[in-house]
Amino acid sequence: MRPSPLCAALLAAVISVGLATAAEAAAGPPSPMDRARAVLKASPVIDGHNDLPWALRTQFGGKSNGVDLRNEAASRAAGLDTDFPRLKRGGVGGQFWSLWVPGDLKGPAATVAVEKQMDLVRRLAARYPDDMAMAVTADEVVKVEASGRVAALMGVEGGEAIDDSLEVLRQLYRLGARYMTLTHFGNTDWADSSNGDPVHKGLTPFGKAVVREMNRLGMLVDLSHVSPRTMSDALDVAEAPVIFSHSSTRALADHPRNVPDDILKRVAQNGGVVMVNFVPFYVNEAVRRWNADETGEEARQKSLHTGDPAGAKAALEAWRAAHPRPPVSFKDVADHVDHVRAVAGIDHVGIGADFGDTDGLVIDGVSGVDSYVDLVAELARRGWTDADLKKLTGQNILRVLRGVEQVAQSQAARLPAEDRITDLDGK
Repeated sequence: MRPSPLCAALLAAVISVGLATAAEAAAGPPSPMDRARAVLKASPVIDGHNDLPWALRTQFGGKSNGVDLRNEAASRAAGLDTDFPRLKRGGVGGQFWSLWVPGDLKGPAATVAVEKQMDLVRRLAARYPDDMAMAVTADEVVKVEASGRVAALMGVEGGEAIDDSLEVLRQLYRLGARYMTLTHFGNTDWADSSNGDPVHKGLTPFGKAVVREMNRLGMLVDLSHVSPRTMSDALDVAEAPVIFSHSSTRALADHPRNVPDDILKRVAQNGGVVMVNFVPFYVNEAVRRWNADETGEEARQKSLHTGDPAGAKAALEAWRAAHPRPPVSFKDVADHVDHVRAVAGIDHVGIGADFGDTDGLVIDGVSGVDSYVDLVAELARRGWTDADLKKLTGQNILRVLRGVEQVAQSQAARLPAEDRITDLDGK
């Protein structure tokens, strides 16, 4: 008796499934790199910090057409580490473009520098509509990611940009800024930096008013670059989750830019996220010490070759040849990611590589923004589950974005603050 067509079809299906299962078993489990690619497809990287706007400003006068960012060869030839082909290979679905304020720019000049970079980011989105689209909310980020493009968010790096004015802070928010790093390498008039001599002992009363107004607006408070006391003061005041947009851990590399363990614990209590940096002297203690020696040697050679910059440069190059930079790899970055996870918890770690204007300051073997997949693969080798990897790559910062938006919605009835720095700090 011959089987019916339906039975024959079912039998064929069972045999097909069995053969596929047998083939998969013979092939073994997916490799760490295959897992990394699958994770990034499901949960793309939302990176906390990329300085491409400043690189385009310095190299091409802030013109969006200075280099074709769809052409990787042209981008590499220009010395850039960021372009759309590499962003796609790296699994990037969202990027906070940094709007940097150099420390020597103060007052209205600092504000204008940020506004010009904001306009540049919007011009890039207009020039490359198939690759990038603007986003200001978590839901918009998800929508842009789903379209296969990079969600472009903007973050102000350096509180100088607000010119000691809550009015200017609000205007930058209306223009699309969704975080502000309270300081850069120098102190502002209301907050101490990690690299400056302490002047305010953390946040001044006006600095605390800035944090409160950022919470009211729905603007992420970014504590990268600030002193530990400023970190602590901000966490005391914050009603919404905070971020460190591009920082690593002080326990593993004792750079003042990094986050101490006691602050990591407070970030967990606050609900925030620490987005780990890829810069060598922030992630490797031997490189940090080497960099300090290099800086000292540079100053020494300048003093020995007064009036002879070429001689000082040649002497420094000779020193570097005799004292090569210690090796640094993705294992170092992964160590910091693991440390944040161990101290703060899996819900409080993200990625803020600090690409865009690296000037060669990258870990060994890295060519640019296509390298996130290598970090994810390294963590997969260490036993991270796919669910935890997805939190790292994008889910944690999306949760924080939504948390900040919810706090702002809950404070919608609050009127804009009218505090002046002269009123609160007597300046």
